[in-house]
Amino acid sequence: MIEKLNLIKEKYDKLTSEIANPDIIADTKTWQAKVKEHSNLTPLMDEFSNYQHLKSELEQTTSALLTEQDADMKEMLKEEEQSLKEKLTKSEEDLKILLLPKDENDSKNVILEIRGGAGGEESALFAHSLLRMYQMYCDSHRYKLEVLNIEETELGGVKEVQALITGKNAYSRFKFESGVHRVQRVPETEAQGRVHTSTVTVAILPEMEDADVEINEKDIRIDLFRSSGAGGQHINKTESAIRITHFPTGIVVSCQDERSQTQNKEKAFAMLRSKVYDYYQQQKEAEYKQNRRSQVGTGDRSERIRTYNFPQGRVTDHRIGLSLYNIDGFMNGDLDEMIDALTVADQQAKLAAQDE
Repeated sequence: MIEKLNLIKEKYDKLTSEIANPDIIADTKTWQAKVKEHSNLTPLMDEFSNYQHLKSELEQTTSALLTEQDADMKEMLKEEEQSLKEKLTKSEEDLKILLLPKDENDSKNVILEIRGGAGGEESALFAHSLLRMYQMYCDSHRYKLEVLNIEETELGGVKEVQALITGKNAYSRFKFESGVHRVQRVPETEAQGRVHTSTVTVAILPEMEDADVEINEKDIRIDLFRSSGAGGQHINKTESAIRITHFPTGIVVSCQDERSQTQNKEKAFAMLRSKVYDYYQQQKEAEYKQNRRSQVGTGDRSERIRTYNFPQGRVTDHRIGLSLYNIDGFMNGDLDEMIDALTVADQQAKLAAQDE
């Protein structure tokens, strides 16, 4: 590991020199690429510097301990040696995690899709609750959630919604939300007070750029139609809503959130690129299903990942067996403890896979 880190440090030092080079600065595209690479390596290099400092301190303390004659001082040095050993072990673990292959999509924005599943109107109402939950998480973490397309029910539920979440490393925070979310609660529509079980499917897709996914114009059909949601007099008077059909995959996306046909078209294409990318990724990953053991869950749309049990005030993530008894806070966007636990579990699984 140390040999590998020394090689990375050589590369990092070279990048540090290059991004200060006037000739490279003049080439904006090249300079930006090098700055990004340098920035990505900085956390690893900072920890490597910390590791080297701790190792040097430990060697000095151990050496002093061998020659120290004073009993009290010797005891202090022993305590310091033990503390440094623990810090060094922690630093080694942190370095191993930082050396794990990065998910190339972690820095991307997110296309969020929520669909009602089993449970009829109660499922649609819970889909609305999940949309609100993610909105509140975004509001408290400087992410922006923008609804692109939504189908609502008469009782205030959501049959289906697509939204764009933008912000720093959005995908890295939301990627473990994909799967089936199960709710157990007494529905507002239930007069007898019986607990019902319903499901909602959540899909988290990285937003793709034109360069990431090629969409051939011959493979798509674009239809214009009149908006059917909120919008006052604008509704049903202009065909500003966009529907795009991608023939090779059968994927259909719609966007009617904006009054401008151009803006709706841009957002519809953003959704389409992400869905087409995801479609081919799912096919590719199905061929290598065994390799997915090193990840938290499978990302499969049919996998039940979480249960929200309102009578018990409990949220349980089945992938890592974690239960949190703070369902009200959770539904109000307090997701960090769960997301952090899933991130750590994924890192540990990948570390274990490397050791096999």
